[in-house]
Amino acid sequence: MSTIKSITKPAIRSAKCAQRLEELTPGGVNSSFRSFIEVGGHTIFFSHAQGSKIFDIDGNTYIDYLGAWGPAILGYCHPQITKACQEAVARGPVFGAPHELEIQFAELLVENIPCIEQIRFVNSGTEAVMSAIRLARGVTDKDKIIIFHGSYHGHSDSVLASRIPPASAGITAGSAEGTLLVDYNNLDALEKCLAENKDEIAAVLIEPVAGSMGVILPEPGYLKGVRELCTTYGALLIFDEVLTGFRIAFAGAQEVYGVIPDLVCYGKALAGGMAVGAYGGPKKIMSELLPYGKVYQAGTFSGNPVTMAGGIETMKLLSNPEVFVRLEKVSKRFFDGMQKEIDKLHMPVQLQRAGSMFAILFAEKPVRNYQDSLTINSKQFAEFFHYILERGIYLPPSSIDAAFISAAHTEEEIDYSVEVCVEGFRKSILS
Repeated sequence: MSTIKSITKPAIRSAKCAQRLEELTPGGVNSSFRSFIEVGGHTIFFSHAQGSKIFDIDGNTYIDYLGAWGPAILGYCHPQITKACQEAVARGPVFGAPHELEIQFAELLVENIPCIEQIRFVNSGTEAVMSAIRLARGVTDKDKIIIFHGSYHGHSDSVLASRIPPASAGITAGSAEGTLLVDYNNLDALEKCLAENKDEIAAVLIEPVAGSMGVILPEPGYLKGVRELCTTYGALLIFDEVLTGFRIAFAGAQEVYGVIPDLVCYGKALAGGMAVGAYGGPKKIMSELLPYGKVYQAGTFSGNPVTMAGGIETMKLLSNPEVFVRLEKVSKRFFDGMQKEIDKLHMPVQLQRAGSMFAILFAEKPVRNYQDSLTINSKQFAEFFHYILERGIYLPPSSIDAAFISAAHTEEEIDYSVEVCVEGFRKSILS
Protein backbone atom coordinates (compact mmCIF):
# COMPACT_ATOMS: atom_id res chain seq x y z
CA MET A 1 0.00 0.00 0.00
CA SER A 2 1.40 3.40 -0.92
CA THR A 3 2.53 5.71 1.88
CA ILE A 4 2.18 8.81 -0.33
CA LYS A 5 -0.66 10.92 1.05
CA SER A 6 -3.36 12.57 -1.00
CA ILE A 7 -3.27 16.35 -1.15
CA THR A 8 -5.78 18.11 1.05
CA LYS A 9 -4.47 21.68 1.31
CA PRO A 10 -6.34 24.21 -0.86
CA ALA A 11 -4.12 26.11 -3.30
CA ILE A 12 -5.02 29.53 -1.86
CA ARG A 13 -1.72 31.27 -2.59
CA SER A 14 -1.62 29.81 -6.12
CA ALA A 15 -5.09 31.19 -6.80
CA LYS A 16 -4.03 34.67 -5.68
CA CYS A 17 -0.82 34.52 -7.70
CA ALA A 18 -2.70 33.31 -10.77
CA GLN A 19 -5.02 36.30 -10.52
CA ARG A 20 -2.15 38.75 -10.03
CA LEU A 21 -0.01 37.35 -12.86
CA GLU A 22 -2.98 37.57 -15.21
CA GLU A 23 -3.11 41.29 -14.49
CA LEU A 24 0.55 41.62 -15.44
CA THR A 25 0.99 38.98 -18.16
CA PRO A 26 -1.42 37.99 -20.97
CA GLY A 27 -3.36 34.94 -19.85
CA GLY A 28 -1.34 34.76 -16.65
CA VAL A 29 1.45 32.77 -18.30
CA ASN A 30 4.70 33.39 -20.13
CA SER A 31 4.14 30.40 -22.41
CA SER A 32 0.65 29.54 -23.58
CA PHE A 33 1.14 25.82 -22.91
CA ARG A 34 1.19 26.52 -19.18
CA SER A 35 -2.36 27.84 -19.12
CA PHE A 36 -5.14 25.80 -17.53
CA ILE A 37 -7.63 27.09 -20.08
CA GLU A 38 -8.26 23.60 -21.48
CA VAL A 39 -8.71 21.87 -18.12
CA GLY A 40 -10.30 24.75 -16.20
CA GLY A 41 -9.43 26.27 -12.86
CA HIS A 42 -6.33 28.30 -12.06
CA THR A 43 -2.70 27.46 -12.61
CA ILE A 44 -0.55 26.09 -9.80
CA PHE A 45 2.51 28.10 -8.75
CA PHE A 46 5.61 26.19 -7.75
CA SER A 47 8.40 27.09 -5.38
CA HIS A 48 10.96 24.34 -5.97
CA ALA A 49 11.54 20.87 -7.36
CA GLN A 50 13.74 17.92 -6.53
CA GLY A 51 14.12 14.58 -8.27
CA SER A 52 10.67 13.38 -9.36
CA LYS A 53 8.79 15.83 -7.14
CA ILE A 54 7.59 19.37 -7.59
CA PHE A 55 6.36 21.55 -4.69
CA ASP A 56 3.77 24.31 -4.85
CA ILE A 57 3.69 27.54 -2.86
CA ASP A 58 0.84 26.25 -0.67
CA GLY A 59 2.96 23.40 0.69
CA ASN A 60 1.67 20.60 -1.55
CA THR A 61 3.88 17.93 -3.08
CA TYR A 62 3.28 16.39 -6.51
CA ILE A 63 4.75 13.43 -8.34
CA ASP A 64 5.71 15.21 -11.53
CA TYR A 65 5.01 13.95 -15.05
CA LEU A 66 5.28 17.35 -16.70
CA GLY A 67 9.07 17.05 -16.67
CA ALA A 68 9.28 20.80 -17.43
CA TRP A 69 7.80 19.78 -20.82
CA GLY A 70 10.75 17.43 -21.43
CA PRO A 71 14.04 18.73 -19.99
CA ALA A 72 13.88 16.97 -16.60
CA ILE A 73 14.86 13.53 -17.89
CA LEU A 74 17.18 12.93 -14.92
CA GLY A 75 14.79 14.57 -12.49
CA TYR A 76 15.04 18.06 -11.10
CA CYS A 77 18.21 19.51 -9.56
CA HIS A 78 20.53 16.59 -10.26
CA PRO A 79 23.51 17.32 -8.01
CA GLN A 80 26.14 16.78 -10.71
CA ILE A 81 24.42 19.14 -13.13
CA THR A 82 23.65 21.72 -10.44
CA LYS A 83 27.27 21.79 -9.28
CA ALA A 84 28.61 22.23 -12.82
CA CYS A 85 26.20 25.09 -13.55
CA GLN A 86 26.95 26.84 -10.26
CA GLU A 87 30.68 26.70 -10.98
CA ALA A 88 30.08 28.10 -14.48
CA VAL A 89 28.02 31.00 -13.09
CA ALA A 90 30.81 31.85 -10.67
CA ARG A 91 33.31 32.07 -13.54
CA GLY A 92 30.98 34.23 -15.65
CA PRO A 93 27.52 33.30 -17.02
CA VAL A 94 28.05 34.81 -20.47
CA PHE A 95 31.07 36.01 -22.44
CA GLY A 96 29.71 36.63 -25.93
CA ALA A 97 32.93 34.94 -27.07
CA PRO A 98 34.21 31.35 -27.49
CA HIS A 99 35.19 29.20 -24.51
CA GLU A 100 36.36 25.62 -23.97
CA LEU A 101 33.05 24.26 -22.71
CA GLU A 102 31.63 24.74 -26.22
CA ILE A 103 34.28 22.38 -27.54
CA GLN A 104 33.62 19.76 -24.88
CA PHE A 105 29.85 19.77 -25.43
CA ALA A 106 30.15 19.76 -29.22
CA GLU A 107 32.61 16.85 -29.12
CA LEU A 108 30.18 14.74 -27.08
CA LEU A 109 27.42 15.29 -29.63
CA VAL A 110 29.55 14.85 -32.76
CA GLU A 111 30.95 11.60 -31.38
CA ASN A 112 27.53 10.12 -30.55
CA ILE A 113 24.98 11.38 -33.11
CA PRO A 114 25.24 9.65 -36.53
CA CYS A 115 24.27 12.61 -38.72
CA ILE A 116 26.30 15.31 -36.95
CA GLU A 117 29.74 16.42 -38.11
CA GLN A 118 29.22 20.01 -36.98
CA ILE A 119 26.75 21.64 -34.62
CA ARG A 120 25.51 25.10 -33.65
CA PHE A 121 24.12 25.90 -30.20
CA VAL A 122 21.16 28.23 -29.78
CA ASN A 123 18.76 29.01 -26.94
CA SER A 124 15.64 26.94 -27.59
CA GLY A 125 14.09 24.29 -29.77
CA THR A 126 12.20 27.01 -31.61
CA GLU A 127 15.50 28.70 -32.56
CA ALA A 128 17.03 25.41 -33.61
CA VAL A 129 14.17 24.55 -35.97
CA MET A 130 13.91 28.09 -37.34
CA SER A 131 17.65 28.13 -38.08
CA ALA A 132 17.66 24.68 -39.66
CA ILE A 133 14.83 25.67 -42.01
CA ARG A 134 16.68 28.81 -43.07
CA LEU A 135 19.85 26.79 -43.62
CA ALA A 136 17.98 24.23 -45.72
CA ARG A 137 16.51 26.98 -47.89
CA GLY A 138 19.90 28.65 -48.26
CA VAL A 139 21.68 25.43 -49.20
CA THR A 140 19.09 24.22 -51.71
CA ASP A 141 18.09 27.66 -53.03
CA LYS A 142 14.46 26.53 -52.73
CA ASP A 143 11.70 28.25 -50.75
CA LYS A 144 9.14 25.70 -49.59
CA ILE A 145 9.10 23.17 -46.80
CA ILE A 146 6.78 20.27 -46.05
CA ILE A 147 5.54 19.65 -42.52
CA PHE A 148 2.76 17.48 -41.13
CA HIS A 149 -0.78 18.32 -39.99
CA GLY A 150 -0.84 18.83 -36.23
CA SER A 151 2.91 18.78 -35.75
CA TYR A 152 4.59 21.29 -33.44
CA HIS A 153 7.99 22.79 -34.19
CA GLY A 154 8.06 25.89 -32.03
CA HIS A 155 6.59 29.32 -32.66
CA SER A 156 8.35 30.70 -35.72
CA ASP A 157 6.02 31.80 -38.51
CA SER A 158 6.57 29.10 -41.12
CA VAL A 159 5.98 26.18 -38.75
CA LEU A 160 2.91 27.70 -37.11
CA ALA A 161 1.21 27.01 -40.41
CA SER A 162 0.88 23.39 -39.24
CA ARG A 163 -2.90 23.70 -38.92
CA ILE A 164 -5.55 24.72 -41.42
CA PRO A 165 -6.19 27.55 -40.77
CA PRO A 166 -2.78 28.51 -39.29
CA ALA A 167 -2.44 28.04 -35.53
CA SER A 168 -1.88 31.75 -34.96
CA ALA A 169 -3.02 35.11 -36.23
CA GLY A 170 -0.21 37.25 -37.56
CA ILE A 171 1.14 34.59 -39.93
CA THR A 172 1.75 36.28 -43.28
CA ALA A 173 0.43 34.84 -46.49
CA GLY A 174 4.01 34.41 -47.67
CA SER A 175 4.92 32.30 -44.64
CA ALA A 176 1.83 30.15 -45.02
CA GLU A 177 2.36 29.68 -48.75
CA GLY A 178 5.91 28.52 -48.14
CA THR A 179 4.71 25.69 -45.90
CA LEU A 180 2.96 22.67 -47.40
CA LEU A 181 1.03 20.23 -45.24
CA VAL A 182 0.53 16.48 -45.50
CA ASP A 183 -0.80 13.82 -43.13
CA TYR A 184 1.60 12.08 -40.77
CA ASN A 185 2.03 8.31 -41.32
CA ASN A 186 0.92 8.64 -44.96
CA LEU A 187 3.74 8.06 -47.46
CA ASP A 188 1.45 8.38 -50.48
CA ALA A 189 0.44 11.90 -49.44
CA LEU A 190 4.07 12.91 -48.95
CA GLU A 191 5.15 11.51 -52.31
CA LYS A 192 2.29 13.28 -54.08
CA CYS A 193 3.26 16.60 -52.49
CA LEU A 194 6.94 16.15 -53.34
CA ALA A 195 6.16 15.18 -56.92
CA GLU A 196 3.85 18.13 -57.48
CA ASN A 197 6.38 20.61 -56.07
CA LYS A 198 9.66 18.83 -56.81
CA ASP A 199 11.56 21.94 -57.91
CA GLU A 200 10.45 24.03 -54.91
CA ILE A 201 10.89 21.86 -51.79
CA ALA A 202 13.92 22.71 -49.68
CA ALA A 203 13.17 20.28 -46.86
CA VAL A 204 10.77 17.92 -45.18
CA LEU A 205 10.56 18.72 -41.47
CA ILE A 206 9.25 15.93 -39.26
CA GLU A 207 8.95 14.92 -35.63
CA PRO A 208 10.02 11.26 -35.73
CA VAL A 209 7.47 10.74 -32.96
CA ALA A 210 4.69 13.32 -33.07
CA GLY A 211 4.67 14.50 -29.47
CA SER A 212 2.10 17.28 -29.59
CA MET A 213 -0.87 15.40 -30.97
CA GLY A 214 -0.87 12.31 -28.78
CA VAL A 215 2.68 10.82 -28.90
CA ILE A 216 2.09 9.21 -32.28
CA LEU A 217 4.68 6.64 -33.27
CA PRO A 218 5.72 6.24 -36.89
CA GLU A 219 4.24 3.13 -38.45
CA PRO A 220 6.71 0.37 -39.45
CA GLY A 221 8.87 1.52 -42.37
CA TYR A 222 7.37 5.01 -42.42
CA LEU A 223 10.49 7.01 -41.52
CA LYS A 224 12.63 4.96 -43.90
CA GLY A 225 10.11 5.72 -46.60
CA VAL A 226 10.28 9.43 -45.79
CA ARG A 227 14.08 9.27 -46.03
CA GLU A 228 13.93 7.56 -49.43
CA LEU A 229 11.42 10.06 -50.80
CA CYS A 230 13.54 13.02 -49.70
CA THR A 231 16.58 11.51 -51.42
CA THR A 232 14.60 10.78 -54.59
CA TYR A 233 13.15 14.29 -54.86
CA GLY A 234 16.22 16.23 -53.71
CA ALA A 235 14.76 17.60 -50.48
CA LEU A 236 16.70 17.73 -47.23
CA LEU A 237 15.26 15.68 -44.38
CA ILE A 238 15.17 17.54 -41.05
CA PHE A 239 14.42 15.59 -37.88
CA ASP A 240 12.91 17.72 -35.13
CA GLU A 241 14.21 15.77 -32.13
CA VAL A 242 13.51 18.51 -29.64
CA LEU A 243 11.29 16.02 -27.77
CA THR A 244 12.77 12.66 -28.78
CA GLY A 245 16.45 13.60 -28.63
CA PHE A 246 18.20 11.97 -25.63
CA ARG A 247 14.74 10.92 -24.46
CA ILE A 248 13.67 7.78 -26.35
CA ALA A 249 17.33 6.70 -26.62
CA PHE A 250 20.69 8.38 -26.16
CA ALA A 251 21.00 9.07 -29.89
CA GLY A 252 17.26 9.63 -30.18
CA ALA A 253 15.13 8.53 -33.11
CA GLN A 254 18.17 7.99 -35.31
CA GLU A 255 19.19 5.19 -32.97
CA VAL A 256 15.72 3.72 -32.48
CA TYR A 257 14.56 3.75 -36.11
CA GLY A 258 17.88 3.55 -37.96
CA VAL A 259 17.12 6.54 -40.19
CA ILE A 260 19.72 9.27 -40.72
CA PRO A 261 18.43 12.78 -41.52
CA ASP A 262 20.36 15.57 -43.24
CA LEU A 263 19.83 17.95 -40.32
CA VAL A 264 18.67 17.41 -36.75
CA CYS A 265 17.31 19.80 -34.13
CA TYR A 266 17.51 19.44 -30.35
CA GLY A 267 16.33 21.14 -27.16
CA LYS A 268 14.51 19.96 -24.01
CA ALA A 269 16.57 17.10 -22.48
CA LEU A 270 19.82 18.28 -24.07
CA ALA A 271 21.14 20.29 -21.12
CA GLY A 272 19.54 19.16 -17.89
CA GLY A 273 17.10 22.06 -17.60
CA MET A 274 19.19 24.88 -19.06
CA ALA A 275 17.67 26.99 -21.85
CA VAL A 276 19.17 25.35 -24.92
CA GLY A 277 18.69 24.38 -28.53
CA ALA A 278 21.05 22.94 -31.11
CA TYR A 279 21.04 21.94 -34.75
CA GLY A 280 23.61 19.99 -36.67
CA GLY A 281 24.49 17.93 -39.71
CA PRO A 282 27.32 17.21 -42.14
CA LYS A 283 30.05 19.80 -42.72
CA LYS A 284 28.96 20.22 -46.31
CA ILE A 285 25.65 21.69 -45.13
CA MET A 286 26.70 23.36 -41.87
CA SER A 287 29.58 25.20 -43.57
CA GLU A 288 26.99 27.27 -45.41
CA LEU A 289 26.43 29.23 -42.19
CA LEU A 290 28.13 32.56 -41.68
CA PRO A 291 30.89 33.65 -41.22
CA TYR A 292 32.12 31.41 -44.09
CA GLY A 293 28.82 30.65 -45.79
CA LYS A 294 25.82 32.72 -46.84
CA VAL A 295 23.19 31.80 -44.21
CA TYR A 296 22.86 34.06 -41.16
CA GLN A 297 22.32 32.93 -37.58
CA ALA A 298 23.55 34.50 -34.34
CA GLY A 299 22.66 34.87 -30.66
CA THR A 300 24.09 36.74 -27.69
CA PHE A 301 23.42 33.87 -25.28
CA SER A 302 24.08 31.00 -27.69
CA GLY A 303 26.63 28.59 -26.29
CA ASN A 304 26.83 30.41 -22.95
CA PRO A 305 29.01 28.72 -20.30
CA VAL A 306 26.20 27.82 -17.88
CA THR A 307 24.18 26.02 -20.55
CA MET A 308 27.25 24.26 -21.92
CA ALA A 309 28.24 23.09 -18.43
CA GLY A 310 24.76 21.69 -17.84
CA GLY A 311 24.80 20.00 -21.23
CA ILE A 312 28.16 18.35 -20.70
CA GLU A 313 27.13 16.82 -17.39
CA THR A 314 23.76 15.74 -18.79
CA MET A 315 25.44 13.95 -21.69
CA LYS A 316 27.90 12.23 -19.36
CA LEU A 317 25.05 10.95 -17.20
CA LEU A 318 22.85 9.89 -20.11
CA SER A 319 25.71 8.05 -21.80
CA ASN A 320 25.40 5.40 -19.08
CA PRO A 321 23.14 2.72 -20.65
CA GLU A 322 21.68 1.93 -17.23
CA VAL A 323 19.82 5.23 -17.29
CA PHE A 324 17.75 4.15 -20.28
CA VAL A 325 17.29 0.66 -18.85
CA ARG A 326 15.80 2.24 -15.75
CA LEU A 327 13.67 4.70 -17.74
CA GLU A 328 12.20 1.83 -19.75
CA LYS A 329 11.59 -0.25 -16.64
CA VAL A 330 9.60 2.40 -14.77
CA SER A 331 7.79 3.57 -17.93
CA LYS A 332 6.70 0.02 -18.73
CA ARG A 333 5.59 -0.52 -15.15
CA PHE A 334 3.43 2.59 -15.32
CA PHE A 335 1.85 1.67 -18.64
CA ASP A 336 1.36 -2.04 -17.93
CA GLY A 337 -0.36 -1.20 -14.65
CA MET A 338 -2.80 1.20 -16.28
CA GLN A 339 -3.38 -0.94 -19.37
CA LYS A 340 -4.36 -3.96 -17.29
CA GLU A 341 -7.21 -2.02 -15.68
CA ILE A 342 -8.22 -0.31 -18.93
CA ASP A 343 -8.57 -3.70 -20.61
CA LYS A 344 -10.46 -5.15 -17.66
CA LEU A 345 -13.01 -2.33 -17.61
CA HIS A 346 -13.10 -1.82 -21.42
CA MET A 347 -12.52 1.91 -21.02
CA PRO A 348 -12.03 4.24 -24.04
CA VAL A 349 -8.51 5.26 -23.04
CA GLN A 350 -5.48 5.00 -25.31
CA LEU A 351 -1.99 4.82 -23.83
CA GLN A 352 0.66 5.89 -26.33
CA ARG A 353 4.36 5.83 -25.47
CA ALA A 354 7.81 6.23 -26.96
CA GLY A 355 10.39 5.42 -24.31
CA SER A 356 9.73 7.69 -21.35
CA MET A 357 7.48 10.16 -23.20
CA PHE A 358 3.81 9.25 -23.16
CA ALA A 359 0.22 10.37 -23.55
CA ILE A 360 -3.00 9.30 -21.84
CA LEU A 361 -5.71 9.87 -24.44
CA PHE A 362 -9.43 9.70 -23.87
CA ALA A 363 -10.29 8.27 -27.27
CA GLU A 364 -12.10 5.22 -28.64
CA LYS A 365 -9.21 4.10 -30.84
CA PRO A 366 -5.45 4.66 -31.17
CA VAL A 367 -4.43 8.07 -32.48
CA ARG A 368 -2.23 7.83 -35.57
CA ASN A 369 -2.58 11.28 -37.17
CA TYR A 370 -3.96 14.76 -36.64
CA GLN A 371 -7.52 13.85 -37.67
CA ASP A 372 -7.57 11.09 -35.08
CA SER A 373 -6.37 13.54 -32.42
CA LEU A 374 -9.52 15.62 -32.98
CA THR A 375 -11.60 12.76 -31.53
CA ILE A 376 -9.95 13.00 -28.09
CA ASN A 377 -12.47 13.80 -25.35
CA SER A 378 -11.01 16.88 -23.70
CA LYS A 379 -13.87 17.14 -21.17
CA GLN A 380 -13.09 13.70 -19.75
CA PHE A 381 -9.40 14.57 -19.69
CA ALA A 382 -10.12 17.76 -17.72
CA GLU A 383 -12.04 15.81 -15.08
CA PHE A 384 -9.24 13.24 -14.92
CA PHE A 385 -6.57 15.94 -14.70
CA HIS A 386 -8.13 17.60 -11.66
CA TYR A 387 -8.89 14.29 -9.95
CA ILE A 388 -5.25 13.19 -10.03
CA LEU A 389 -3.98 16.73 -9.35
CA GLU A 390 -5.89 16.76 -6.07
CA ARG A 391 -4.16 13.49 -5.20
CA GLY A 392 -0.65 14.71 -5.86
CA ILE A 393 0.03 13.87 -9.51
CA TYR A 394 0.94 16.61 -11.97
CA LEU A 395 0.43 16.10 -15.72
CA PRO A 396 0.64 18.62 -18.56
CA PRO A 397 -2.66 20.57 -18.62
CA SER A 398 -3.32 19.35 -22.16
CA SER A 399 -5.27 16.39 -23.52
CA ILE A 400 -2.83 15.78 -26.39
CA ASP A 401 0.67 16.87 -25.38
CA ALA A 402 3.41 14.51 -24.26
CA ALA A 403 4.07 13.83 -20.59
CA PHE A 404 7.38 12.54 -19.27
CA ILE A 405 8.86 10.08 -16.82
CA SER A 406 12.28 10.73 -15.32
CA ALA A 407 15.07 8.48 -14.12
CA ALA A 408 14.31 9.79 -10.62
CA HIS A 409 10.85 8.22 -10.41
CA THR A 410 10.66 5.31 -7.96
CA GLU A 411 8.65 2.13 -8.36
CA GLU A 412 6.59 3.14 -5.33
CA GLU A 413 5.70 6.46 -7.00
CA ILE A 414 4.79 4.64 -10.21
CA ASP A 415 2.54 2.18 -8.37
CA TYR A 416 0.78 4.99 -6.52
CA SER A 417 0.35 6.86 -9.83
CA VAL A 418 -1.21 3.78 -11.43
CA GLU A 419 -3.64 3.46 -8.53
CA VAL A 420 -4.69 7.09 -8.72
CA CYS A 421 -4.89 7.21 -12.54
CA VAL A 422 -7.06 4.09 -12.72
CA GLU A 423 -9.46 5.57 -10.18
CA GLY A 424 -9.35 8.79 -12.20
CA PHE A 425 -10.41 6.85 -15.31
CA ARG A 426 -13.37 5.43 -13.40
CA LYS A 427 -14.44 8.83 -12.11
CA SER A 428 -14.16 10.64 -15.44
CA ILE A 429 -15.58 7.91 -17.69
CA LEU A 430 -17.79 5.60 -15.71
CA SER A 431 -19.39 7.99 -13.23
